[in-house]
This record gives sequence, structure tokens and C-alpha cells, in this order.
Amino acid sequence: MPFYVSPEQSMKDKADYARKGIARGRSAVVLQYDGGILFVADNISRTLHKISELYDRIAFAAVGRYNEFENLRQMGVRLADVRGYAYDRSDVSGRVLANIYAQTLGTAFSESNKPWEVEIVVAEVGEDAAADQIYRITFDGSVVDEQGFLAMGGSAEQVTTALKERFNKDAGLGEALSAAVHALRHENGEERDIEAAGLEVAVLERARREHRKFRRIQGERLSALLADRSGGAADTDTTAGGTASAGTEDEG
Repeated sequence: MPFYVSPEQSMKDKADYARKGIARGRSAVVLQYDGGILFVADNISRTLHKISELYDRIAFAAVGRYNEFENLRQMGVRLADVRGYAYDRSDVSGRVLANIYAQTLGTAFSESNKPWEVEIVVAEVGEDAAADQIYRITFDGSVVDEQGFLAMGGSAEQVTTALKERFNKDAGLGEALSAAVHALRHENGEERDIEAAGLEVAVLERARREHRKFRRIQGERLSALLADRSGGAADTDTTAGGTASAGTEDEG
């Protein structure tokens, strides 16, 4: 029997499907601090990363279905490498990558039966805070130029409200991390404890001498920063970051 579904209803059904898929994952936050851009994700996995480096000054964070955003991450790394090799490293920008991701997700949303259950952020650290760029790309290909901070994931609204209470773009790394963890504790509207082992943390550090500004913060350094909520500790003992590992499981 033939049946008809209006384009409006089809788009609404796809959007509802994508939102439900994203809501099953835990949240992530991205925010500016006095030294660059901080990424914090609620992620107990040590190998399936939600936060990754894309290029010299550009990083990527995602929530939703792991295999889908891992495909996007790999695509972004390849595109950045090719563009940087063919032209110049300075020609690779967060805005260019965000536009490519938006086209990819928008096409999948409008032309396929199943939309991608992901929400991603592309961030580029600039020479100063005013030059920082943070782009949120949603499952339907919409792009938002975010200012200062954002939260994404199943409880984005509650986490955003909690993050807004403590966000200060001039805060040190410890204070910014404290604000991010405070926000992530309000996942699902309930305050809960989050241990260092349950966090994935990375930064784009503006003052880093190498052309690659991305690095992960983990282990004893992360525990020390979480213990020092005043944010006054020196930032010297971190593990160099790189591209995320591949995998096939959905995020936790």
C-alpha cells in the first residue's frame, strides 16, 4: 500500500532519532581559559577518545555514536594533512574544517534514511583570546560560532547552566578545569562525583613553543589539578597529545 510522509514530518523524525542517539552518551564541554582552549569529556575509556588533535592549532571533540564521529575525525585529519601539504600549514583553519563537517553531516541528514547520531566541536586556538575559534556542528549540518564555552551531549542544557555559573575566560587552567568538572557533575540534573579516571582532558595551549598546540592532561597532573581547585599550580607535567585511537565500540 503506498503511503505519504511529508518532508516536514520526515525531517522531524530524523532529528528526533539523532537527538535520542546523542542523549544516550555522556556530555563534553569546551571552554576558553587564560592559556588557550580546554576540552573536558566524561569518558571512562582510556583508548576510545572523544577529544583529539586534528592539526597544528586545531582540535576536535565529539559526543554520540563512536564509530560515526571516529569516521569524521579521520576524515578531518586526512583533509588537514592534504591541504597543509598542498598549500601551506597556515591554510588549514578551524573554519575550513567546520564547513567540511557541516556539508558532510547536512548531506547525510537530508539524503539518507538514518542521520548520524553525533554532535562535534572544531576549535582553533589563535594568537590571542579574541582570535580563538570554537564551532559546534550538529547532526543536521548546522554550524554555530560559539563564544567562550559550550556543552554538548545528552544533558547539554543542565551542563550549560552549571558551566555558566563558574565560567571565566581569564581563569587559569586549574580554575577552568574545576568549572568544567562542576558542570559535568550535573549530568541528568543530578549532582554526582566524577573521579580523574572518568575524565578525558586536553588543551590547545597558546603559549606552547611547538607548532602543535594540542596536548592531553592525564595521570598525576590531572589529579593534582583537580585537587588544586584554586588553579594556581604550575602546568609542567603533562603527556604529549596526538591523534585518537581507532575502535569499534560506542562511547560510554
